[in-house]
Amino acid sequence: MSDTLDTLENITYDELNEGDTATFTRTLTEDELVLFAAVSGDVNPVHLDSEFAAGSMFKDRIAHGMWSGSLISAALATVMPGPGTIYLDQSLSFKRPVKLDDTLTVQLKILRKEPKGRVVVECDVRNQNDQKVVIGEAKVIAPSEKVCLHKPRLPKITIEN
Repeated sequence: MSDTLDTLENITYDELNEGDTATFTRTLTEDELVLFAAVSGDVNPVHLDSEFAAGSMFKDRIAHGMWSGSLISAALATVMPGPGTIYLDQSLSFKRPVKLDDTLTVQLKILRKEPKGRVVVECDVRNQNDQKVVIGEAKVIAPSEKVCLHKPRLPKITIEN
């Protein structure tokens, strides 16, 4: 499964199998970085101030770690299992920084199915150079009923300085 279609179709608990995989891809833009700071309230200058970031261990501005984590959430909610998924638990290990214009691909893999609709999912996030950025595991409740719907149209957001 992948995130390239204009529709959202879930995969129910009964349809999921151990070893099933899915991907979700997103590129970090300047606007997304600034919007994430605005929405989260995390205005650490390593994310927003080029001069400050130049003196950091990364030598350049980096994305918020949770931006990468939020892509896992998006993958679980929109691709596999998809709409109706309930997030219960997430472990994350940050392996390398994400910089502007990096393209991240979330790779999900069903590790096991548990009672009461629960599913454990391996989460592997890699950049455009196939370098691990984030790894972890999620536990979700997979949907029990099938749904297929159009992706919602989000409003255009503009940034004013």
